[in-house]
Amino acid sequence: MEKNGCPPLSTVIELLLDAICVVDAEGNYLYVSSAYERIFGYTPEEVLGTPMIRLVHPDDRERTLQTASEIMAGQAKPSFQNRYIRKDGQIVHIMWSARWSGTDRVRIAVAHDITELKRAESMQTALLAISEAVHSAEDLLALFQRIHQIIGELLPAKNFFVALYDERRDELSFPYFVDEFDPPPAPRKLNSGTLSAEVIRSGRALLITPSNSVDMLGDGLPYAGRDSLDWLGVPLTTPNGVIGAIVVQSYSGDVRYTVEHQALLQFVSHQVAVAIERKQNATWLKYIAAHDVLTDLPNRELFHDRLDTALAAARRDHERLSVLYIDLDRFKQANDTFGHDAGDALLCETARRIRGCLREADTVGRLGGDEFAVLLRGVHRPEDAAAVAEKICDALRQPFDINGQRLEISSSIGIAVFPEHGDDRKQLMRYADAAMYEAKKLGRSPSATMHAPGFNKDDTLLDPDAVQATSK
Repeated sequence: MEKNGCPPLSTVIELLLDAICVVDAEGNYLYVSSAYERIFGYTPEEVLGTPMIRLVHPDDRERTLQTASEIMAGQAKPSFQNRYIRKDGQIVHIMWSARWSGTDRVRIAVAHDITELKRAESMQTALLAISEAVHSAEDLLALFQRIHQIIGELLPAKNFFVALYDERRDELSFPYFVDEFDPPPAPRKLNSGTLSAEVIRSGRALLITPSNSVDMLGDGLPYAGRDSLDWLGVPLTTPNGVIGAIVVQSYSGDVRYTVEHQALLQFVSHQVAVAIERKQNATWLKYIAAHDVLTDLPNRELFHDRLDTALAAARRDHERLSVLYIDLDRFKQANDTFGHDAGDALLCETARRIRGCLREADTVGRLGGDEFAVLLRGVHRPEDAAAVAEKICDALRQPFDINGQRLEISSSIGIAVFPEHGDDRKQLMRYADAAMYEAKKLGRSPSATMHAPGFNKDDTLLDPDAVQATSK
């Protein structure tokens, strides 16, 4: 009879890439094949006699013990999945095929490493989730929070931040910064020399660990915050260039970052960058729909909306509010003499000076051309509004230095107070506008206070003493 050419069973088992495990009724290892070390990092000698559950990921232990009980009750489990912690600290995903031998009172299982498959699935899931987040997130902060959550499912991300670079302003900011020790850093220039700035400047990922920190930080690049043990940052690159970086960092040896983590982060970084850019564009379009692009002030529509909201609150709380209508005198002359660029700069500086005269709760908007409007909430007396108007006039009367040229303008301001001069937005705006034109018509005396016509609720012309106006 011809001999069987198959090698001994023990040799076959030791050649398998999957690990064979035998566990007793108490859950202790009785036998593991040599493949166990390849998958879990431990030699057979290190685990024999120890509880199987000790190496199971803490989040999967209860489920694993429940499944073990079902196997011992006679249920075969051909495709049970759980996670183990390797000797080097890495997480491995295992698919088990296991059954119970009542005669020998042992569980016999085959462990198949599906970590790479799970990683590929996770990355595809992450890409889809990031794409969906663009449409579901209400704003950039919500998008950053969702991205943090998604990345946290791929790798440890307890300390995570997004750094964004505004090339127009040459400003590196940290709009999302989650850290167990530090608050968000202040905005800074790109040449500030920080690690995140270096990632953005170079367009390359940066991995800092204790083993390479001396070489990598030889030029003295500082962290954004306190020094971390492990630091991993990758650039956010779009077809328009590098817009920022995403960073994870660790302060303890419990979480260590590797080149595998770097590859994971780089894999999703392009999708993250596209998502952020799309949300930024959508946010910008929404913003410019309600703001004046030149001065960054609320435009006419947004100013009217805020005035309507303030009027509703004033009626409810029985309070006063005031509207100031501001027109710049001699602006056209300055614009024609020095050019449109100088005129634009003059409008921007005017907006800044007006803002500097107001409280945080007040609103200044640009209605168009050289006309501005101010909403003053919580005005106790009409005289309070006049005092603010005087302050604005004084601020705008000071010379402007525009591109090395000294420019001087003045302003005419009309004042309307709720409820004395109108009950709704239309009436108040008409009232203040009429007062402003009367002030302009009567001259530009530096401290003149005069009266101008107003309108009643039926748009009927009121007595000229009805509206107070200040002209400068």
